[in-house]
Formats: sequence, structure tokens, C-alpha cells
Amino acid sequence: MKLFIISGLSGSGKSTVLHVLEDMGFFCIDNLPIGLLSSFSAQMISTPEHFYEYAAIGIDARNRSEDLARFPTILKSLKAAEIPCEVIFLDADDPILIKRFSETRRKHPLSNENLSLAEAIATERRLLDPISQHSDLYLQTSHTNLYQLRDLIKDRLTDAETNRLSILFLSFGFKHGLPVDSDMVFDVRCLPNPYWQPHLREYTGKDKPVVDFLSSEEMVQEMYLDLKNFVDRWVPKIEASDRAYLTIAIGCTGGQHRSVYLVEKLVEYFSEKHEVIARHRELQ
Repeated sequence: MKLFIISGLSGSGKSTVLHVLEDMGFFCIDNLPIGLLSSFSAQMISTPEHFYEYAAIGIDARNRSEDLARFPTILKSLKAAEIPCEVIFLDADDPILIKRFSETRRKHPLSNENLSLAEAIATERRLLDPISQHSDLYLQTSHTNLYQLRDLIKDRLTDAETNRLSILFLSFGFKHGLPVDSDMVFDVRCLPNPYWQPHLREYTGKDKPVVDFLSSEEMVQEMYLDLKNFVDRWVPKIEASDRAYLTIAIGCTGGQHRSVYLVEKLVEYFSEKHEVIARHRELQ
């Protein structure tokens, strides 16, 4: 029996996540008052025959502000009662949220005649900060569409029953911006770039011509070994601290060749030891 607490900014994808989890067989409740969280969890543990193996609870800013402020204390009490739980928090940049509300013509749950949409988002962000600060998995969805978010949740939670650390290796291009939801970011722009080889430019780091080129470069292999050894050394310590999720981002200039190649090699190596996922942001 495991509890997932789903929260986040309105318009960031919280409802989508709950729908995906429901389709995966989770028992889901949206907008549960925080004051009922402890009693619900206790009942879930004491009468397991009446509950699913996994439960997901949506919590948003419509809760009382004093209850949201008490979230860290409530979460601590759940863990003290040995109720296994994880917090997933979704976020997006303010301009993206405003655009989404404008396109769908939905009303923000906190906006009114005295509070503009931008002010409502700022208020919501402040109210939800106690939850965001205690998230096990933080997802930034500014550049993630509905289908990508669905796939990401399915990939990361399909093996929830294993209780093993889930590692996402993410390739990206610096010219398209940093992935702000990453735990570690490595810059590999110093490596030989296949882009400057005209016959390789149209391929990606998953294609054999680029793989052969980068495999023959000594600097690339040194970088791979350094990354592999670093992750190999520190991941067990991170896992021992009861972390459930880890996102390791590797970036090159465009996110097409070097970072993709290294992510694929790291996933191939670590798949024998951990639950791993490869994601190539600029190839999606």
C-alpha cells in the first residue's frame, strides 16, 4: 500500500497526472482537504482490503492557507506512522500558465474581480510553496505537452512497487534552455561536435554514423567514463537517503548528437543496476 500526493499550479498538468494514475489502477481522489489526509491514510492502512494497492491524492490551493502551511508537519507525521508516501509537484512558468488559461478560457480557481490572473498565479505559487519544497518528484511542464506528460508519468511510476530509485537520464540542448527540473546537469559542449561534419549533421546520437564517430573520439570516451564513475559512486548514497527519483541532464549545444549519445550509453550501463529511463528533449 502506497500513497502518492499530487499537487501543483493550476494549468501545470495536475489533473492529467491523476487521470493517468487512475487509468493505471490507482485509487484517486482530487482536492482532498489536507486536514483529512492523516485520517484517510490511517484508514487506508488499517483496512487494506477496501483500498487499491496504490492511492493518489490531489491537493491544490483551494485548501485553507493555514492547512497548506501545515503540510510539512502532516507529511512528517505520515512518515513517522510508517505510511509510505511520495509527493509529486507540477509547475510551469507564469507566461505559459497565463497562455494556457487564455487559450482554454478557463477561470483560475483563485481569480476574482479583485484579483487578476497573474496575481492569482502568484498567490497560488506562494500558498503551495510548503508542498513544493517537500516534493520527491518535481516536474516542470512549460515545454511538455499532454502526451509527453502522460508518457513521463507512466514511465516513472509503472514500477512503483519496486521501491527502487528511478533515474531519468535527459539529453538537452543549451540553446533551447536549461531543464529546470533536473537534479544534476552536466555540460558536454567541450566534446568534438558531429554537427561540423557535413555527412553527420542530419543524424542524431542514436544513429550508427554518429555513434561510430563519437565512439572513436578519445575525449568522448573519457567523458563517458567520468560520468559513469561519478553516477556509480554517488547514486547508492542518494538511494540510501530514501530518494525515489533522480533526474540527470546532459547537455550539448543543440541536444542532437553528443548528449543523446552519452545518455544512451549511460542508460545501457545503468539499466542492469537501477530503474532507468532515457528521454531526449530536443528529439521529441
